[in-house]
Amino acid sequence: MTKVTETRRSAIPAWLRRAAEGATGLLLPRRCLACGTPVDGQGALCAACWPEIQFLSPPLCSTCGYPFDYDPGAGVLCGACTAQSPVYNRARAVFVYDDASRGPLLAFKHADRTDAAPSFARLMVQAGSEIWPDAPMIVPVPLHRRRLVSRRYNQSALLAHSLAAETGLTSVSDLLVRTRHTPTQGGLSASGRRRNVRGAFAVRRDSLSLVRDAHVLLVDDVFTTGATVETCATTLLRVGARAVDVLTLARVVRPTLL
Repeated sequence: MTKVTETRRSAIPAWLRRAAEGATGLLLPRRCLACGTPVDGQGALCAACWPEIQFLSPPLCSTCGYPFDYDPGAGVLCGACTAQSPVYNRARAVFVYDDASRGPLLAFKHADRTDAAPSFARLMVQAGSEIWPDAPMIVPVPLHRRRLVSRRYNQSALLAHSLAAETGLTSVSDLLVRTRHTPTQGGLSASGRRRNVRGAFAVRRDSLSLVRDAHVLLVDDVFTTGATVETCATTLLRVGARAVDVLTLARVVRPTLL
C-alpha cells in the first residue's frame, strides 16, 4: 500500500482531528441517518434501517455496473453501454438510489452529517473492489465555489478522503475544478444533464503533471445518468490521463426517481 496522502489538506494535525471526532462521539452519539436511532461508532444506519437499503451486487453490466435481473454471463454489457461505450473504463456503486436510501444520502449531502463519510467509504471499498486497486489516485467530482460556500463542504471530497484512508491510495481533492456555476441537475432529462455540465470542468494548471499517464478513480455521491462523471472523465482523458474508473455511493436504476 502507498502512504495515505492528500494535497492541500487542512493544516490541523491528524491526531487533533481524531481527538475532536472522538470527543464529539462521546458528547453527541451518532444517530442513524434514516430514523435517528443511536448507532455504534462504525455505522451510519441502525439494524432496522440497514435491510431496507438495496445494495448492488453481481450480476452487473461489466462497464457501468447497472444491475441485471438475471446472470447473462461474464463481460456482458447493458443496453446503454452496448449502444454507446462510456469514456470511462468501469463504474461501480454501493446501493440503489431509491426511497430507502434517499433520506440517508441527502442527510449526508445537505444536513451536515459528514460523520457518515468513513462508514460510507468502507462500503465503497467493498463495492469497488474490482476497480480501486488499479487506480492509485482518487479525484472527487468538484463543487463550484458558490455552491461550496453555501453547503460548506463537498460530500464527494469527503468520500474521497475517507476512501483514501481506507485503501492507502492518494486523494487529490482539488485537481478538478468547476469552471462555471451550473443549475442543479435534479429534474433534467439525460440530454439536459449532458448540456448542463458540458465544458463545466477543468484540471488545475498546476496539477496537469499529476494527470498525465495516470489511472484515476473518480468519486461522486450519486450516479444518475452518468452525465457528470462522463464529462469529468473526458476532461481528465483530454489532458493525458491513461484511464478513468468511477466509484459512487449510489446510483439511479430507474431514472424517474430523480
